[in-house]
Amino acid sequence: MKINVLVAEIGSTTTVVNAFNGIGTSCPAFVGQGQAPTSVLQGDVTVGLKGAIDDLKNNLRTDELTWDDMLATSSAAGGLKMTVHGLVYDMTVRAAKEAALGAGGIIKMITSGKMRRTDLKKIQEIMPNIILVAGGVDYGERDTALHNLEMILSMGLNIPIIYAGNIENQEEVRLMCEEADNQVYIVENVYPKIDTLVVEPTRKIIQDAFEEHIIHAAGMSKVRELVKGPIIPTPGAVMEAAKVLKEDLGDLIIFDVGGATTDVHSVTQGSEEVNLILLSPEPEAKRTVEGDLGVYVNVNHVVEKIGIDNLRKEFPDADEILADYRPIPASEREKEFVERITTEAVLTSLERHAGHLRYFYTASGKKTVAEGKDLTAVKYIIGTGGALTRLPNKKKILEKIKTHGKEKELYPSETAVVLIDEDYILSSLGVLSKSYHDDALLLMKKSLRIGE
Repeated sequence: MKINVLVAEIGSTTTVVNAFNGIGTSCPAFVGQGQAPTSVLQGDVTVGLKGAIDDLKNNLRTDELTWDDMLATSSAAGGLKMTVHGLVYDMTVRAAKEAALGAGGIIKMITSGKMRRTDLKKIQEIMPNIILVAGGVDYGERDTALHNLEMILSMGLNIPIIYAGNIENQEEVRLMCEEADNQVYIVENVYPKIDTLVVEPTRKIIQDAFEEHIIHAAGMSKVRELVKGPIIPTPGAVMEAAKVLKEDLGDLIIFDVGGATTDVHSVTQGSEEVNLILLSPEPEAKRTVEGDLGVYVNVNHVVEKIGIDNLRKEFPDADEILADYRPIPASEREKEFVERITTEAVLTSLERHAGHLRYFYTASGKKTVAEGKDLTAVKYIIGTGGALTRLPNKKKILEKIKTHGKEKELYPSETAVVLIDEDYILSSLGVLSKSYHDDALLLMKKSLRIGE
């Protein structure tokens, strides 16, 4: 059987392959999926990739499978580990952090101001894939970023560095990295002037650097030989999908609930009314990662958030379910329990992602200001990930977002429409969009059942 494009998602625990035909026509189609355990521990991730392809063959009932093109996303070998170093936490550090998260980075460490020897020790322990250095508005403070870069280079780790700080430092940064024989990517300042964020150029460079240097997981070099197109971090692929959909549908938010984390991706500039009272800028495309909100690996954290006594009131058999808790619920009772856990993960991640209004009083009367990400203009609430694509009441879980606020929160309104990534392929389509934009968009709308 011949396939146009095969997209592999090489995760930390599972490798999934999605097959697409009709690419380049008016009717691209998702034709099948295969999966297998990721084989990092076996010393070669291609073992897991071949297993997923064999599973796809079985599902398609074919002995032979060929394809024209293969693309990939990866979070194997711990994903894209990054450390971020800036000047002032609420300014350049936050801007750099937004850029890293939006690109699919897993931020292991953040520093503000001049780094110390203890910071270097932590970097050595983390051994990130990429180090991001920022600091200073353009033509502003220069010394902190140069000090931090010098400290980082002194370790001789030869980890690629991205510099996204004061434009005046660019030549010196380039010279310092050349002398240290360390690869450096120099990009536009993430915080060029007060109250201005420019994160997209840095996000693109992060993904380029990831693709160039991710070949650290066992067997990833072989995957690179198989894959003609880009390899990007899996969370970054979901953000790519979100941006493509936003161009066509309008402002949206995507909830990706997984076994270990809940990721939230929003693409919206917010409302004009809120922008006028916003204390500090927010990126149009924002991603937050809640590492304690997973429905399997981190279920105990979610149970703790709900409160075990409260959970027992809803589920008298809660202890029994937890004692034999499985990654994929089998019985109806188990599904109901996982839906309660997923609801908590969704609503808590919303609270952490969204901004809010704050009131205070001055001599001239009551004033209102806004802090954080404004979601009030969001038209679509989208669910993806294992839980929100497979649970029976997935739409009802997301519908609760529309009534969750207490007026101060900048949440989506009741007019927002809930959609589900029914085929569970948004991540694959995010990477597909980089090579086949129009096909990816059509396939996204099919998976979301738009137009049916």
